[in-house]
Amino acid sequence: MDISQIALNQGQAFLAWATGIMILVVGIFLTRLLIDLSTLAKNLNETSVMVNTELKPTIEEVKKTLESVNSIIQNTNNGVDNFKNIVEKTFGRTKAVTESIFGGLIKGFITTYKIFSKK
Repeated sequence: MDISQIALNQGQAFLAWATGIMILVVGIFLTRLLIDLSTLAKNLNETSVMVNTELKPTIEEVKKTLESVNSIIQNTNNGVDNFKNIVEKTFGRTKAVTESIFGGLIKGFITTYKIFSKK
């Protein structure tokens, strides 16, 4: 064999070894990445379970609070409606009395004016 053939064989052997080492290094890093991703997925699952357990009571408390606030608002609305009805009835009666008094005063002034205007 001549020297060029030997150099070519050595180059191919080096390339094969270098490729094998690179594949081994990449495989190790991929394995480490998969292990880290698995750990991350487990931590995310635990976190979501913890958040779910902690949020359920909080959401129930918020729901009860909103129901209480809604009840207070409805009671206040009913009270305002009752007050409005009372005021309307009171002013309605007062208006009727005022109109009759005012009408009586006008009739009295007209009668008085007629009496004095005849003389």
